[in-house]
Amino acid sequence: MTTPNQLQLERGTTIFGKWQKQKYVVERLLGEGANGQVYLVHHKREQYALKIGFDVVDLQAEANVLRMIAKQQPELYIQLLDVDDVQLPTGESHPFYIMRFVEGVTVTQFLQQQSVDWFPLIGLHLLEKLSKLHQIGWIFGDVKADNILVSKYGKAELVDYGGATEFGKSVRQFTEIYDRGYWNAGSRSADFKYDLFSFAVLAVQLLEPEKLNAITKQSLPQNRSISNLLDIAENNGQLKQVAPWLHKALHGQFVHSEESLALWRSLLRQHHRKKVAVNRLPLWLKGLAAISGAMLAGATFIWFIGL
Repeated sequence: MTTPNQLQLERGTTIFGKWQKQKYVVERLLGEGANGQVYLVHHKREQYALKIGFDVVDLQAEANVLRMIAKQQPELYIQLLDVDDVQLPTGESHPFYIMRFVEGVTVTQFLQQQSVDWFPLIGLHLLEKLSKLHQIGWIFGDVKADNILVSKYGKAELVDYGGATEFGKSVRQFTEIYDRGYWNAGSRSADFKYDLFSFAVLAVQLLEPEKLNAITKQSLPQNRSISNLLDIAENNGQLKQVAPWLHKALHGQFVHSEESLALWRSLLRQHHRKKVAVNRLPLWLKGLAAISGAMLAGATFIWFIGL
């Protein structure tokens, strides 16, 4: 059986679907994980994301999950376009599926290229996505920096639904540092609070990576706790802005995802009122604020104006 390190599709490799007879040409590797690799491919002049797996049962189960979520929550714009097998020149057969291609860079790269000031807006977009998923009884499960792509104007998308899990079941796929069990803060049973906890850890990691890394390296497993994360947040100006949200998420105190989304919006508004007076903004920023406010119900424009 091919291992992840052995399966490397070169640019120009043609993938022929065994059953559906569709043809895809590989452009480049987008990412890889424990159960497969994702490539940018083109088909009839359009670009798509192709995930090729190492285990037929595993990838088929993932494709089935994507179908169910897409059917139950169209607003997430999950498009599973093709599921098939390919026989490689090595003679081995691998399962694959095709999804829409999401443009962007990882959230870490975006903040490095732009500014960490964009994080509150990105966070709002992510919480909106997670809330829609939670509404139908599913969690994302593997909330981490590598699974979040950000495009222009801070628009964020969740990618790789390999960890998506129905409420009440054991989380299918997770990354230790974002896992509440890792911090001795709860089980690995799927509920909306699991995703919110992971998002809180993500916030700390993105804004204070060195401090978080130091804790994970220096502390014994039995000594890790949410107090370590909250201590970091209290000493970072931007994390302190959303400290009430982080406290509730890490303690599992939200009643539902909509409550967490409402609190995040409220904290952004509060900070905006303290930080800037709109009537003192340059004219072009006032216009941008007005347009963005009208489009997004007054919640997200505040993070386009350089707070």
